Amino acid sequence: MPHLIAHETWFVGGPGNLDWSFAGQPLTLALLGAAVLATLLARLVNRTRSGFDVPFLGRMAPFMPFAIRLHLAVSLVGLLSLGFYLSPAMALQPDIVGILLGAVMAVVAVGLATGFHARWAAALLVIAGPLGMLEFGVSPVLQRIDVLGLALFVILAGPGRWSADYELGHAADLDPVAAARALWALRMAAGVALIVVAFVEKLANPDLALAFLAERPELNAAQAVGIAMSDQEFIRLAGAIEVLFGLLLISGALPQAIVLIAGVPFNATLWFFGSVELVGHLPVYGAMLVILVFGSHPDLRSATYRLWPWSRPDSAALEGTPGTPPGRELSPQ
Repeated sequence: MPHLIAHETWFVGGPGNLDWSFAGQPLTLALLGAAVLATLLARLVNRTRSGFDVPFLGRMAPFMPFAIRLHLAVSLVGLLSLGFYLSPAMALQPDIVGILLGAVMAVVAVGLATGFHARWAAALLVIAGPLGMLEFGVSPVLQRIDVLGLALFVILAGPGRWSADYELGHAADLDPVAAARALWALRMAAGVALIVVAFVEKLANPDLALAFLAERPELNAAQAVGIAMSDQEFIRLAGAIEVLFGLLLISGALPQAIVLIAGVPFNATLWFFGSVELVGHLPVYGAMLVILVFGSHPDLRSATYRLWPWSRPDSAALEGTPGTPPGRELSPQ
């Protein structure tokens, strides 16, 4: 269902005024309630079987900070080359403000790609959010809160291997406690971003979604497969499913299954929207990769569904995971 994850504001303009009446309709509320119940059910199933060891994926765990840095850097460079700020919904203008905001993106991209003072580069990316709000408003930046999660991942986990900081001895290997905290920030931000987009572009703004489908009727996936569903009802269902994906990411339950299922609509949109969609969604792909890899590592799987990894019992449990002595860095399987 490609329309689920496509960003209408990237292709048909700003969201306009929100109208919450559609979100408050009984059928919409019922679907949202079903999304909450499905998330709770996933958490219950997760207590019985949270996932499976996949050694070739687990061995990538120490390199996930590099993967996040690279996804962010390539996304920022791609967006900047197309004339955008943090997303295709924020077009840079050829004035002093646009030049300065573009310079911020360029500095961040270089710092993250090279891993030189990577934490400072990630901190600058965090600051880039409020700076963008001054020019573009709150909503477009809030819809890109997933980028904040990746920036916090680098700050909390460090730049990791294949970085200038690591080679210079200014950074160490990823350790399991830092990994759990970094992944928590990434999960929360990615999940909140999906929920915000679901309301801003669909559930609290059905007119925008209807205009989008009027331009691209093939994106009503239900009709495409022969199901008689109006555009409005498809928007309602799509928004609820997007909220479900967001809640599941926040919960961290069944990480491998959720990433594989969510990956279908995320990748399907590339067929319709090409390079703009690719550079815009690269941070999300990076987040999904980390969740999949950590969920496939026996020492890190519990980090994917910890609701608060800063408490002392959680930290102790992570440090004592099998194969990872307390206080030691994480090693490949």
